[in-house]
Amino acid sequence: MRIAVTGSIATDHLATFPGRFADELMSDHLAHVSLSFLVDDLEVRRGGVAANIAFGLGVLGLTPYLAGAVGTDFDEYRIWLKEHGVDTEHVRVSSRLQTARFMCTTDLDRNQIASFYAGAMAETAQIDLSRVAERTGGIDLVLVSPNSPDAMLRHTEQCRQLRLPFAADPSQQLARLTREEVRHLITGARWLFTNAYESALLLEISGWTREEILFRLGAWITTRGADGVSIETADEEAVSFPAVAPSTIVDPTGFGDAFRAGFLAGTSWRRPVLSAIPLGCALATRALESVGSQQYTVSSTDLLTRIADTFGGPVTALLAPHVETRP
Repeated sequence: MRIAVTGSIATDHLATFPGRFADELMSDHLAHVSLSFLVDDLEVRRGGVAANIAFGLGVLGLTPYLAGAVGTDFDEYRIWLKEHGVDTEHVRVSSRLQTARFMCTTDLDRNQIASFYAGAMAETAQIDLSRVAERTGGIDLVLVSPNSPDAMLRHTEQCRQLRLPFAADPSQQLARLTREEVRHLITGARWLFTNAYESALLLEISGWTREEILFRLGAWITTRGADGVSIETADEEAVSFPAVAPSTIVDPTGFGDAFRAGFLAGTSWRRPVLSAIPLGCALATRALESVGSQQYTVSSTDLLTRIADTFGGPVTALLAPHVETRP
């Protein structure tokens, strides 16, 4: 299956302040704050929802088409993604803006002061999915993940016009979207992805009942952290799947993105949902055990063992002929 992943591509700049912000803030001078924090470390991580999902698909042996916008500072990141199986030929490079950045400082109490620079992400709407389809010989599924709202809306509409099956993953952008925009993004989706909080938020913003939403799409998949994953359709009651237990929890960043990659890989191999979701759960756990959303490594033996331990032999047997991982 040829999968195009549209959405954000970014780098995260994460610093740690060895004190407490509260000790530096003076309550009677908050109207005129001018502070500088000397931090202990700085981690620069590759990120962005679309890039994270494309990376996960790549390490599982697929070659996803990444469609997002970046700056001229993308060269090193591009090499990394290509080395992990991602086709980056459809990434737009801005001539005037840099790649999106998330800049965050965390103190001893886990309080955070952060800024997000959208940068080149503002140009993603200029990517034409019809040209991507022509260059690749066709697209079997488009994942519309968090991005600039105008890009999400345009790419969803293009999928309808071009009759391309699509999956909707509005997640972090839900709070920025209007009722009509949310309805536009999810109507007709083959898959709708949310976490538990986003599920409730989507119901509130859309103004639709759960039944009305399910009537308008193929299936709704909700990740619930340690409580696993559920899937529901208009015709069937929700089915729950347990999470794959991690050996240790290092960093939750990119956990949901890895799940989406594993699930989409499973469905791309024409595997039933009852095995695609376990693959997503296993890949998500590997991300949870690693620092950064694209630093985890996988092996087919490890993934299949985890799936067998949690979901049993028959599910594992459905996946075993297809799971081939890149180093």
